[in-house]
Amino acid sequence: MTFQADGPPACPDAALAAPVSATDLARVARIGGERRLRLRLQPRHGERACEARVRFALYGAAGAPVIIVQGGISADRDASAHGHGWWEEVVGPGRAIDTTRFGVLSIDWLDRSDLVDARAVGSEDQADALAAVLDALGIGQAAAYVGASYGAMVGLAFAARHPARLRHLVAIAGAHRAHPLSTALRNLQRDIVRLATRLGEGRAGLELARRLAMTTYRGEREFAERCAGAPVFDGERFRFAEEDWLAHAGSRFADRFDAARFLALSESIDLHAMAPEDLRVPCTLVGISSDRVVPLADLCELQRRAGAAAVLHVIDSRYGHDAFLKEPARIGALLHETLDSLGACP
Repeated sequence: MTFQADGPPACPDAALAAPVSATDLARVARIGGERRLRLRLQPRHGERACEARVRFALYGAAGAPVIIVQGGISADRDASAHGHGWWEEVVGPGRAIDTTRFGVLSIDWLDRSDLVDARAVGSEDQADALAAVLDALGIGQAAAYVGASYGAMVGLAFAARHPARLRHLVAIAGAHRAHPLSTALRNLQRDIVRLATRLGEGRAGLELARRLAMTTYRGEREFAERCAGAPVFDGERFRFAEEDWLAHAGSRFADRFDAARFLALSESIDLHAMAPEDLRVPCTLVGISSDRVVPLADLCELQRRAGAAAVLHVIDSRYGHDAFLKEPARIGALLHETLDSLGACP
């Protein structure tokens, strides 16, 4: 992998600059800066190497141990509470991943369009991009990688491909492969988006696909409690309590995603597959009792077959797969304990 550093995000077409220096690393960490790198990668599903541009954010305490933080396919490089992060109750000053004590590194996911003529984007490509960003920043080893959902899958790929670059992996609601039932449901979601796009209704397709996804992301208990109201006749048909909630979730998703990116990243989840024996970094696995996307049985298998020490924690939650977002206190307490046990806190 080779890399060059681009200018700041406001100037995406700036001329290539020198690789990021240690001095620049400290400056970026202090101000919560965002940068872009141009990397040369060999895509997992491509015939030849290509140049890809990755956007990353590094923020938190300069000179402190660095933790990589990555979320699901809809998460971006801003996880922290310094702005409008997707995990702001877990990452930020005084939070479980404390940005006054750690540096935090995150990237925006690559999608198929970033890899030129590759047939698909793999979790391996995301892992290699992260390793190249570490190279660019002069970071030999991350203290930890904390990943949730797709981010956990990429973390597993990172630990298998770049074990020397990582001390510990925390994989939340993500396993060594996609469960076949989850793959079947995501195939339906992708077909909805493809059909709607052909009909000129791409946004409506994204909304409907997200509504279907929500029925797997959340648990039975939450649906039973949230949607207990009786159907209401609106003059044309009965409307059910679930409809408005799911429609709102679909609309929010369509506001910030486009069809091509969704199709690429959804497919990337289902292409993810690795042998647990290839996991050569000590890891903490976190499963959710009510998760219908990543069944506990898969995490038990991953723990049993892992090529390095693996501890499995199970959280009982009404929120299903989305417990990593909806249970910040419980996830945060587990992360705080895990990071302290590593001796990673200065």
